[in-house]
Amino acid sequence: MRVCLFEDRGVLDLEPLSLTRPVFELLCGLTSLAAKQSRFFPPGPRGVLVRPYLADLCRLHSPAVPVNDLTWLRAGPTVLVNGRWLPPATPLPLTELSRPHIALVKDEVAYTVVTPEHLAHCSTNTLDECLLTWKATLPRHSAGGRLIHYPWELVQYNGEQILADWQTDALPFEAGPTSVPRPGLAIVGPPELVRIHPSAHLDPMIVADARQGPIVIDRNAVVTAFTRLEGPCFIGPDTQVHGANIRAGTTLGPACRIGGEIDCSIVQGYSNKYHEGFLGHAYIGEWVNLGAGTHNSDLRNDYGEVTMTVNGRRVHTGFTKVGCLLGDHTKTGLGTLLNTGTNAGIFCNLLPGGLLPKYIPSFASWWKEALTDRADLSALLHTAAEVMRRRHVDFTQTHAALYRTLFEQTAAERRRVVREAELRALRRSA
Repeated sequence: MRVCLFEDRGVLDLEPLSLTRPVFELLCGLTSLAAKQSRFFPPGPRGVLVRPYLADLCRLHSPAVPVNDLTWLRAGPTVLVNGRWLPPATPLPLTELSRPHIALVKDEVAYTVVTPEHLAHCSTNTLDECLLTWKATLPRHSAGGRLIHYPWELVQYNGEQILADWQTDALPFEAGPTSVPRPGLAIVGPPELVRIHPSAHLDPMIVADARQGPIVIDRNAVVTAFTRLEGPCFIGPDTQVHGANIRAGTTLGPACRIGGEIDCSIVQGYSNKYHEGFLGHAYIGEWVNLGAGTHNSDLRNDYGEVTMTVNGRRVHTGFTKVGCLLGDHTKTGLGTLLNTGTNAGIFCNLLPGGLLPKYIPSFASWWKEALTDRADLSALLHTAAEVMRRRHVDFTQTHAALYRTLFEQTAAERRRVVREAELRALRRSA
């Protein structure tokens, strides 16, 4: 069965994480949303419909996958899958896809089975309108699972998704022995819930506490002495954990450098939190660097519900524990303190001094208690290229074009927020 993952208007509420990647590449549990969605359906050709400015990046990362290819899309019956969908663990039988229908989570589209005739007028620009038409005309089924609306939901569901992935044997590497004996590794709880790739390096004097869930350590990971791992958690490939306290519900993507304490958080990959500091109930993008002593709060002093600014509006999260969202290439200085429910976009520079705002637009800087526009894009791209080179990843013209597009795309919002910050400062001084 042909499966095409798509993005709808809901991706805007998943910024800043969705600014620089298709929404289905976000992590939850042991894998990305895309991996879970593909696993739910029978094997077959795969394609994607993404926002146009992300198309070249998708082609760069997955050259064999049709991207926004309408000829491929209309070549036969297709399952269109919402990239925000967190599907059930049990795969769908092929017989369930024999006729056109639409599958919903409450009243939102999770996926739809359509024919070439249905797709005649479907494109990235008309997809949302097509979904409304199909909802009104096709038979309705219940999809199960969840539709993700905000990034903090991925964090809240992360622990249970690690367990669900484990139970369905959706490990990121082939299952070998239930556990690999490692001298000096102290396992608390069931040893069979600890899975370590043979290529991973573990020092002596490491505690793996699997009483609450599984612990998975992927290929070429390095875990040094005096680290405590609390399941459910996942240490991604090539990631290094240096004497850290990794608490339950945490997923660390590839090639990270991690120290200090992390609680129930997701790090997309290629990011540094090398030093002491607390990160809790947070979602961190790629190429982020957290300076020594950076801490985030994830609980209000009055234990009330956390609100957060998303897509230009204040949103009630429905949770009492929400930390921070940091977009790609954002950096913090020594001793930076992040408020409960902080949302910082991509390419932000956050330095200590005063109470940091809870919302920092992309390409902005907080320094000397002032919010400013980081106008030197060439310097930012030069730094990004150097950061990626240090992880042996090429900074291509595709990356540069993407970041230039986003710099222009976010300019109006940045100017608005900076101007409002200046006016508040003037009122305080008066």
